[in-house]
Amino acid sequence: MVLTAQQLEAMMPDASQLYSDEPEMESSLHYMQLLLLVTCLDWLWRHKNDYFIGANLTIYFSRQQLRNRDFRGPDFFLVKQTQKRPRNSWVVWEEDGKYPNLIIELLSTSTADTDRNLKKNLYQDSFHTPEYFYFSPDTLEFAGFRLAGSEYEEIAANSNGWRWSQELSLYLGIDSGKLRYFTPVGSLVPTPEEAALQAQLELEQERQRAEQLAERLRSLGIDID
Repeated sequence: MVLTAQQLEAMMPDASQLYSDEPEMESSLHYMQLLLLVTCLDWLWRHKNDYFIGANLTIYFSRQQLRNRDFRGPDFFLVKQTQKRPRNSWVVWEEDGKYPNLIIELLSTSTADTDRNLKKNLYQDSFHTPEYFYFSPDTLEFAGFRLAGSEYEEIAANSNGWRWSQELSLYLGIDSGKLRYFTPVGSLVPTPEEAALQAQLELEQERQRAEQLAERLRSLGIDID
């Protein structure tokens, strides 16, 4: 029997009742790394409204998955060309069939093998997610993959050890033991706090230059008051 779109939709669970079912982060180190990835990208894209970042949030993608309770929630995922608003989970059939454009998993002792293999295959074969990265906050193991046809190919690192993300138009690389974003010209994407401190520093430098110029003019006998 061929089902209509309306009949198929009626068979799907009520998306409003699908809350995330992810465990807590492995450690405070993992939590702080996840927070860093979220806040830096949100700050960089603060004027955009067409993306969603999921942080340790379940992705629901099929009825079979729900029956088996085979819940899969990436540590970090990005969906582009969607509405930026809060969500309890990411429900593919309620989001125009959209899957993540980019996924980052944070490796830990208990999840590393799953992240390197089972989840990598899921994101490649079922999600068809264009880019997948994983990083260990403990060992600093870092790798990235881009979908080429139907299979992932490893993204080569540059001389800094950074890997280019086409989905972000940014580099991902390790700085001071943390996975960070870098612009195409190599500038570190700051946290909001780092950006505020940098703005204060630049303001202070500008003030000092103005004082130096004023002092120079006075030494030349020019009254600037």
